Amino acid sequence: MGKRTKKENWYKKITSRFRLVILDDQTFEERFTMRLTTLNILIFLVSTSIVMISVTFFFIANTSIKEYIPGYPNIDQRKQLYELNLMADSLLYDIQRKDVYIQNIKNILEDKEPAKEAEEQVISNFQPDMVEMKRSVEDSLLRAEFEYQTMYSLYFSDQDIQDNTSVSSIRSFNFFPPINGIITAKFNLTEKHYGIDIVTSHNEATKATLDGTVIYGGWTLETGHAIAIQHQQNLISIYKHNSVLLKKEGDHVQAGDPIAIAGSSGEFSTGPHLHFELWYNGTPIDPEEYIIFN
Repeated sequence: MGKRTKKENWYKKITSRFRLVILDDQTFEERFTMRLTTLNILIFLVSTSIVMISVTFFFIANTSIKEYIPGYPNIDQRKQLYELNLMADSLLYDIQRKDVYIQNIKNILEDKEPAKEAEEQVISNFQPDMVEMKRSVEDSLLRAEFEYQTMYSLYFSDQDIQDNTSVSSIRSFNFFPPINGIITAKFNLTEKHYGIDIVTSHNEATKATLDGTVIYGGWTLETGHAIAIQHQQNLISIYKHNSVLLKKEGDHVQAGDPIAIAGSSGEFSTGPHLHFELWYNGTPIDPEEYIIFN
């Protein structure tokens, strides 16, 4: 009975009615009257709190006020971070390609095989036997229709024209003989001899074979004083075993300009001569096919 009495008393307290009266201070006239209960006041306060919280959350979520909340990321900062990540990836890729390019030049000067880029390494590690190619019926019909349409075509493909013009564009260059002398060792890929050896007299001037820019000029233990020139159409000429270099990296030279003095520097040298190489698109080519030597 005691617990029940307490519950009834508590219920009576929250449901007991009160009267809110607003009086005039001078005349004591009633201006406003309202009947209230404790339960109504609690419901009103809770409802008002919920409405205020909802309105505040709506404004924060749909306006720029949320950016002032500590720890909340800014939209512009997200875009800048994304752009910076893309820029960093691009710069890293460019640095890797430049490192491979510089390493290839060093390998060429040291008579080593050129290094491969990351994309070429992925392609070289690719095993076609692991991929199963299944030809569908629709694919066979499309192939047959296309082959029938091009069976009597008299036009060449763009790839064939590009392959032919790449060689003819090099042959159109007016190569200048780098030095006068006798060829004692010819171009031989099987023996990894990527150029020709020209025996000449001591202190003979080595000349640039084409217009270009010096991209390397230095000394190595194997090739001695060597110099490399970058020409048009991704063509590089290399001159090794010189006694003195007359040009430095970054110098622009014209065909026939003296760039070095022939000698016998380096461990691979057997006497005064010039080791001359031509590289086109990263591939060594025979200089005798493009230059007439005396």
